[in-house]
Amino acid sequence: MEQRIEPFVEYLAVERGLSLNTLDSYRRDLESFFRYLGPEVPAVTVRQVQVISYLAYLRKLGRANTTVSRNLASIRSFYHFLVREEIIEADPTVNVETPKVEKRLPKVLTVGEVERLLEAPDSMTAAGSRDKAMLELLYATGIRVSELISIQLDDLNLAAGFLRCMGKGSKERIIPFGEIAQQALLHYINWGRPQLTRAKVSRAVFLNHLGDQMSRQGFWKLLKKYAHASGIVTDITPHTLRHSFATHLLERGADLRAVQEMLGHADISTTQIYTHVTRTRLKEAYVSAHPRA
Repeated sequence: MEQRIEPFVEYLAVERGLSLNTLDSYRRDLESFFRYLGPEVPAVTVRQVQVISYLAYLRKLGRANTTVSRNLASIRSFYHFLVREEIIEADPTVNVETPKVEKRLPKVLTVGEVERLLEAPDSMTAAGSRDKAMLELLYATGIRVSELISIQLDDLNLAAGFLRCMGKGSKERIIPFGEIAQQALLHYINWGRPQLTRAKVSRAVFLNHLGDQMSRQGFWKLLKKYAHASGIVTDITPHTLRHSFATHLLERGADLRAVQEMLGHADISTTQIYTHVTRTRLKEAYVSAHPRA
């Protein structure tokens, strides 16, 4: 099993430039599939009926359609790779139906909730100035939290108000940010960050209390703390600010293609989900305000 999976994972890393988290997800899905089949079933002998049987097994365990669909996608990619490498001739995932996944509208904050959240950190402390800068930049650019914590000093053009960001698949994009985020970053980098470095040499912009690069988990805890402090009852995640960024832009007339480029979406259909959010919010406003709604 390992002899087959690892070359596939290496291909995903080198040829497609996928992140470590995504590679681990592929690996876990495939290891689960082959554990189900048992050691006596080589990967190259798998047939369509066994793939279908595994998907039925996942449903029997109560797995959501999204999980079943993701597992099938991992298995399908693996066998596409084996066919491509001429290790097998027939792909056992051909014509296996992908479970229908209901598209859920992303949760977004109101402009008022975002403003309360961004005002929650105390900028007069080193950590608070960092937290303020992180939150402002996240909402100003719509970047992912993994992209946020990976920002290096050389990635920022503070004078022009631009950020260079390396997204999924090592794709670079340039994203503008406004004056408020610019001022928060200047305050943090010039005053707060030097207090957090603890004499360590680091090019990472956002540092923790030990002077090391901020982690995803560390930022998650900070976000939860400030959401609670600002009275936000929505179950907020780092992606909530990304969703809010896109929705608020489209509500105010931003071009869909421009939002797609800033978010780093390869397919515009991914960005179009936010147009559904804006229509839903418009309908809610109409129903609540119109006397004959």
